[in-house]
Amino acid sequence: MTDSPAPDSPAPASTAAWGELVAGLAELDTAFLSGDRAVPDEAGAVAGYRMLATLLGVAVDTYVFSDPARPQFLEAVAPHRRDRRWGGDNTDAHYLLAVVDPKRQYRVTGRPNDSVYFSLTVYNQPAPGAWSDRVVGVVNDADLDLDEDGGFELRMGPSRPADWSGPFIELTGDAFAALTRDYQGDPLAGRPVEWRIEALDEPGPVDRSDADLAAGLRSALGWLRTMFAIVPTPLAQRADDDAAGALGHQTAHAANEFAEPYRVPDLVFGWSATDACYAFGSFALADDEALVVTFTPPACRFWNLTVWNEFMAGSNAADGRTSVNLPTARVAEDGTVTAVIAHDLLDHPNAITTLGLARGNLALRFFLADEVPARPATRVVARAEVGPDVRADR
Repeated sequence: MTDSPAPDSPAPASTAAWGELVAGLAELDTAFLSGDRAVPDEAGAVAGYRMLATLLGVAVDTYVFSDPARPQFLEAVAPHRRDRRWGGDNTDAHYLLAVVDPKRQYRVTGRPNDSVYFSLTVYNQPAPGAWSDRVVGVVNDADLDLDEDGGFELRMGPSRPADWSGPFIELTGDAFAALTRDYQGDPLAGRPVEWRIEALDEPGPVDRSDADLAAGLRSALGWLRTMFAIVPTPLAQRADDDAAGALGHQTAHAANEFAEPYRVPDLVFGWSATDACYAFGSFALADDEALVVTFTPPACRFWNLTVWNEFMAGSNAADGRTSVNLPTARVAEDGTVTAVIAHDLLDHPNAITTLGLARGNLALRFFLADEVPARPATRVVARAEVGPDVRADR
């Protein structure tokens, strides 16, 4: 959309862009209230408006208030913030985001604390407000050496500094966002990674121009429109329904099943992790049913299985056990893991609650896996059948 003159405003471009943002926000709820992806109930509509508010906050942080000359890591996903549940999050993870300038040099330092796995990934921006479609570079904790004080350091910039031989990400001309990942075995008690970022070049004056703010507002709206073209995801249908749907990354399957797992390529849409393998599924359960999931995790640094709603959003860690992970799961003698999913928490060592959601999505991810795992087996059973030895492949 082009600038609309606002002659009575001291900042005409920003006035016009603000009007476009407000008008655009008023239209975004059509993504979940009408058409093929309309949510079926009150819970879905409430989740849609909460997602709209969440993504507006992320968009404003990213496109309006960021300053690559004075970078800060801000919370993008947090297990304790209800306004940061989006984009395929999970209860075990802290994600931080900093916008970068590909012409600048940056130093990133930190301390792992209780992290089980952590990384920093830089993504591109194909056009203003467009979501990333390529990974510029990634450094994970296996690439980092800790100093005598338990800290680490990496650098980012358009070229490697002559005096730096450590971990380095070369920033291409379209580099835009640095996203950290920090996975905790116990997100309620674990201490997250301490991340710090600083630009090594002189920052110059703070940009308070009309043109800069207008561009940021328009980028925020463009990103929001992209996100609501993705969510809500169509929830897959039960086998006894008329049709099967699609989920997440457009992997077709019926409800209460998983699609084939896959490894993330370097060319991605959005902020996926190229260190990861994913398997996506869904659930559609009555009050008296449970979904039993059995899978064999490959050798990896971390895995977890988590529940999403139709907006690819999880719940806060303190709300209930909506995730099971490598440090906490009971593993059978044959190396398999069986999880049991129901509306509430059943008496099983790997039980997961949907917190009352009747239908939703499931995400299973593996970081630094030696191989792509086999497709998980699933079986819907009556709640009364659930015991400590229940399995999906029996």
